[in-house]
Amino acid sequence: MKKDALWLRANVIKAIRDFFWMRGFLEVETPLLIPANAPEEHINPITTLSSWQLQTSPEICMKRLLCNGHQKLFQISRCWRSDERGTRHLSEFTMLEWYRSDCDYQTLMTDCEELLQYVAAVCQPDRRTFMRNSLQIDPFSPWQHITVQEAFIRFGQVDVWDCLKKGLYEEILTSVIEPALAEYNTPVILKDYPAELAALARTKPGNRKLAERFELYIGGLELANGFSELNDPEEQRRRFEEANRVRKNAGQAVLPLPEPFLATLATMPESAGIAMGVDRLVMLTSGAHTIDEVVAFTPEDL
Repeated sequence: MKKDALWLRANVIKAIRDFFWMRGFLEVETPLLIPANAPEEHINPITTLSSWQLQTSPEICMKRLLCNGHQKLFQISRCWRSDERGTRHLSEFTMLEWYRSDCDYQTLMTDCEELLQYVAAVCQPDRRTFMRNSLQIDPFSPWQHITVQEAFIRFGQVDVWDCLKKGLYEEILTSVIEPALAEYNTPVILKDYPAELAALARTKPGNRKLAERFELYIGGLELANGFSELNDPEEQRRRFEEANRVRKNAGQAVLPLPEPFLATLATMPESAGIAMGVDRLVMLTSGAHTIDEVVAFTPEDL
């Protein structure tokens, strides 16, 4: 990483921290080494000699803090995921997560808009934009909101549920949808995912086919993933067990369940939470083409 990139990274992290402190969020630190992450089909944790896992995300512990009565939380934390390496991925990376009680995913969309405008104004005051593949993305212009079904029909001429049934969802998303989103010169919120892709999100009241989940894209690069949080422990256990069933059928390890989290989940108020990739935000702020350009050391440097 160049010296000026290190300074920019520090300024982005400071801007994030200032943004949340000014809005009354409590900054927290939670353990990096835990007995169990939230089991997911396509995310593999790194297991230590003690059989505990490095966190893939701080969400489990942060949601337990919501259950304990904290209302507005944020954390900038190191996370680990096994066998992730590419121009946009590292096995060890930096994640921003924030959670709010007494709200849903719509509030998080507003948070994202205000956060990105603040980072652009503070860290790139001359142009106040983000850059991706030489395209300037203006966070101050009206953001695009597109449902997942609308995106699949508009850009792929296919039904998203049909793609899920045929096992084509990821292929269409990465080869058709994300390249189409890369053409927008404003941020894009892709929202209202099929319930099959709900993860830890609740389904929409009145329409259980959809989950209150969204992802934020800038220049076609996925930056954040947010939910209206599920607080039904029985449904969450069922989803974790289904994720493990899929993992087992794919020849992957079955993962332990985060039992203390499940035991307290029923006490979590209506809440929303989101994870944002800090390294990717620095990439977009600097106009870097790869994640290697915005970290002090890559694995290959060590």
